[in-house]
Amino acid sequence: MPYIHLTTFIAAPAEKVFDLSRSINLHKISMRSANEEAVGGVTSGLIKENETVTWKAKHLFKTRLYTSKITSMNAPEMFVDEMVKGDFKSFRHQHYFKQIDNGTILIDIVEFESPYGFIGKMVNKLLLKKYVQNLLIKRNNIVKEYAESDKWQFVLN
Repeated sequence: MPYIHLTTFIAAPAEKVFDLSRSINLHKISMRSANEEAVGGVTSGLIKENETVTWKAKHLFKTRLYTSKITSMNAPEMFVDEMVKGDFKSFRHQHYFKQIDNGTILIDIVEFESPYGFIGKMVNKLLLKKYVQNLLIKRNNIVKEYAESDKWQFVLN
């Protein structure tokens, strides 16, 4: 099962980074290149525990639907989203926010499993793990950009 562990430093308070990380509006901005849009569940604002969102986007040459649910949340320290419906066999994303003196350490832990047995494992190794990791890095860079400037006001107010 592929495992991704990313650490991002953001020079902003954990509360701000936490809220930006669960902002549907900011997620849309960060995934603009995939034409990602929220089409079901929570489609704008801040997603909360036990809520779902369904995303429609073009990834890897195909339009896909993906529904995730916030299965655990302890503001502003962590939340977990898990796939309810989508192309993966399973997908779990843990978000941790560690407040330090000069900002926040954002930690992403992602574990996923692809369908199709051996073929799925090969696709993970050759393509999918790097693809998902690059999406997370792009998203974290947008969270960082908004948190460290006045831009956060446009998505949190």
